Amino acid sequence: MIARSAHPTADQAQAIDKASHLIEALPWLSRFHGRTVVVKYGGNAMISEELRVRFAESIVFLYYAGLRPVVVHGGGPQISAQLALAGVESTFTAGLRVTTDEAMDIVRMVLTGQVNREIVGLVNQHGPFAVGMSGEDANLLVAERKSVEVDGEAVDIGRVGEITEVHPGAVAALIADGRIPVVSSVARADDGGVYNVNADTAASALAVALGASKLIVLTDVEGLFADFPANTELISRLAVEELRELLPSLSSGMLPKMEACLHAVEGGVPQAHIIDGRVPHSLLLEVFTDQGVGTMVADERLEAGLTGNGHVPRPGHTADTATTTAVTNAGGAQ
Repeated sequence: MIARSAHPTADQAQAIDKASHLIEALPWLSRFHGRTVVVKYGGNAMISEELRVRFAESIVFLYYAGLRPVVVHGGGPQISAQLALAGVESTFTAGLRVTTDEAMDIVRMVLTGQVNREIVGLVNQHGPFAVGMSGEDANLLVAERKSVEVDGEAVDIGRVGEITEVHPGAVAALIADGRIPVVSSVARADDGGVYNVNADTAASALAVALGASKLIVLTDVEGLFADFPANTELISRLAVEELRELLPSLSSGMLPKMEACLHAVEGGVPQAHIIDGRVPHSLLLEVFTDQGVGTMVADERLEAGLTGNGHVPRPGHTADTATTTAVTNAGGAQ
């Protein structure tokens, strides 16, 4: 018989450390097993090839861990690049892309014909899971023309839509069939055409319609900071009431993202998150670790309804609404 040392080798110690991290995920696996998680994907996380691969891996990991992921994506960088190639100027008003009829054709082509297919292809390298669709398909997203005010005056921003209806039946059927729906943020217009809709807003509306347990918005910043830039301590958790007070102070890029989180939680989604998509596997860090990352907006009453491990309070800094402002984010609609 070979005697074993009481002291683990370096390889064994590394394996034990990995096992401890797996065990850390156990309560979160129990809590969210079988639950729908809507993930909004876009921004700089789409530009890096490595981050695109890591994102697809994270989505497949959620699937194998027993969660039911749904991806809603934008494609701002890709749209801007294609518009530039076509000689069409990109302009933004109130954080939203001004979308002419000519630009809308390009937006639709890029989101549904290019970005959607790339995401589906990356996920399906791991198995026949992802099915791509547009917000137009089966009238999943229906929108009316969005109006915005700048300095008290109405401004026409073209074919940009405000979502008025969500018909999630096709997505629910895909989930029930064991698939991962990947949805581009284009909506059917009330005039029979199509509208460009903000991907954050689209993800929030779909999360509410599906009765999701989480909305996770991947963005280009770490989250919200207390008294930025004087204080860079990240706000880990916000209550709905705190976020409502903060909204008027947020930057134009961050405002749609935080409004999306607020709408989701007010609509019955227990938790909504803003996390940094530039960090590899940040999605898994948020879902399966005790500390989490980014900023979470939550409703304790809804959280208590999550089965499994029950209510697990998240440690970290909470908001002081008297001194909190948002980190500036240059992002916006596609």
